[in-house]
Amino acid sequence: MSLGVQYEAMLDRIEADLRESAVPSIVPFPFQSAESDAGREPSLYPEIDCVRHLLPPDIIAAAEHRAFEVGVSADRVLICAGILSEETYLRALANELGIGFETFKDVRREYCPLSDERLIESVAAGILPLNHNGALLLVTSPRDVRQLIDLIASNPNLARRFRFTSSERLQRFVFHHGGNTLGRRATQALGTMWPMMSAAPPRLRTSLAPAVTIGLLILAWLVIAPVQAMLAFEVILTIVFLAWMALRLTGIFIELPGSTPSRRLRDDELPVYTIIAALYRESASVEQLVAALERIDYPLEKLDIKLVVEADDKETRTAIAWLNRGPPFEIIVAPGFGPRTKPKALNAALPFARGTFTVVYDAEDCPESDQLRRALDTFHAADDDLACVQACLTIDNTADSWLAGLYTAEYAGQFDVFLPGLAALRMPLPLGGSSNHFRTATLRGIGAWDAYNVTEDADLGMRLARFGYRSSVIDSTTYEEAPALFGAWLRQRTRWFKGWMQTWIVHMRQPAVLLRDLGLPAFFTFQLMVGGNVLAALVHPLFVAGFIYALSTGAPMWSDGTSVAMMAGLYGFSVVIGYLTSAFLGCVGLFRRGLLSTSWVLLFTPVHWLLLSLAAWRALYQLVREPYRWEKTNHGLARTSRMESVRNSAGRNYR
Repeated sequence: MSLGVQYEAMLDRIEADLRESAVPSIVPFPFQSAESDAGREPSLYPEIDCVRHLLPPDIIAAAEHRAFEVGVSADRVLICAGILSEETYLRALANELGIGFETFKDVRREYCPLSDERLIESVAAGILPLNHNGALLLVTSPRDVRQLIDLIASNPNLARRFRFTSSERLQRFVFHHGGNTLGRRATQALGTMWPMMSAAPPRLRTSLAPAVTIGLLILAWLVIAPVQAMLAFEVILTIVFLAWMALRLTGIFIELPGSTPSRRLRDDELPVYTIIAALYRESASVEQLVAALERIDYPLEKLDIKLVVEADDKETRTAIAWLNRGPPFEIIVAPGFGPRTKPKALNAALPFARGTFTVVYDAEDCPESDQLRRALDTFHAADDDLACVQACLTIDNTADSWLAGLYTAEYAGQFDVFLPGLAALRMPLPLGGSSNHFRTATLRGIGAWDAYNVTEDADLGMRLARFGYRSSVIDSTTYEEAPALFGAWLRQRTRWFKGWMQTWIVHMRQPAVLLRDLGLPAFFTFQLMVGGNVLAALVHPLFVAGFIYALSTGAPMWSDGTSVAMMAGLYGFSVVIGYLTSAFLGCVGLFRRGLLSTSWVLLFTPVHWLLLSLAAWRALYQLVREPYRWEKTNHGLARTSRMESVRNSAGRNYR
């Protein structure tokens, strides 16, 4: 639908609503008359005629050339280049067209006939209707200025029906009056659409009842027949554990087939791409993040960057303001409603995303410059069932500590080996928390992120699969900062384990439905990938204790009637195989990433597993006491950087 038809249709629709409601009128707006354009030569870029007299001819010429190359309006070029602010430009255009400029100084909520839900949508559309003496006035932060100019040129009387405003002023008005609705929407949308797929209270606690029941039955079995129960329990756990290990090795033997390189899209063919970064207490990382986003090989004029901050996080907001970035950067203030979690912040920004595709980055991220183009290539080469592509994550501050080194090996095994193998088998992917690229319409259609799940990424990957969509992996890297100290490591891992527990509980509320949605292979993959991951960490200390006890005492831990050799072999085999599999997976990943020299950290694998067990048991405790507590990971603390070291020595990017 053209812009003119869109505006006229909106006028007709809302005027009909006004006739049926008694909405107070606002004071008439003063309008200016447009200056005569008689004798002026037609312009190829009429949208900047209003500022030609304000700027040097070479700037105007450069803007027009850039607009032609990128396929955008020339005003967008000037604004994104920082030559003009959006408000300066729109005031000049309003004066040229005889249209007023709205500051919202004296506009009250009741002047707008929209419901709070539609009020939020007005920001995304850039159009806000206001009642003007019983008639309708449209306040707009126009997305396509040239079509609006043509519309008014064809019917000058329409100029009296419009007012311009900046996107910042429009957003501020809507957030002020619709903030609570936005907060409820960001928090409750998924639970409203599909309540059985949300971890929101009180359903999460009631979902624990089956698990508690099963636990009591097992306990009763242990009391009645302890030897048989423990033996059966240990054998089952061993089988599950070994199956989980085998699944993790999938990527070593099954590689994701390479796609045929597509023609590089010209800049004027590229769609608008939304980038969302949720920031909380990230003042130390803001400058690095903004610099990384500005290095992305994508027309700035076609980026839509949302930096989401909390209302009480003055330090981060001050750090962003100090950088003084205009469009395409935009600050979204997450409403103080519901849990303070990253997924809620992402949900608060999503209604305002203008991009055909949306990617999520974290505060410390530094993506490779061509990542957006690589994601687009993958989407364009695939069917519509491909809803998400995951870029590879790697640790940048590897040398900060042995924990950071283990993160590097673990990420290499996960993103360079395991996930490509799952993607090749078309299995559900446990998405990483960053560098997920989505089709925006699909993301909205499945309810976006669960505000109550503290590993929203893993949950979203499973939900995409349940709705019949597919996720894949792209050959592009995002560099991240890993916690280098134990306290920060433990808090992050606790949150991850708690989120995996939430994800398993939520999707297993109706096992038969989950099986129907996923199919048998994906159903078992989910059990091993999510449930098995948690179970392996929880039972590992028991296996280690049983192995040590059997070796040191010459007797099995639970009964003298069971063979010592059998029990010691069972425990020892599981423990050793677990260590070797993890180390091997890490080695393969480090080899593929060219970091085999870091593999010495894998000698700490036994210690790492015990620490993972500690985090898993801590997560289980928190799941009962504080299921929605988000333990923040602080960033901007890295002392070393692999990326900068290689850039400085080789003068080029690397994978």
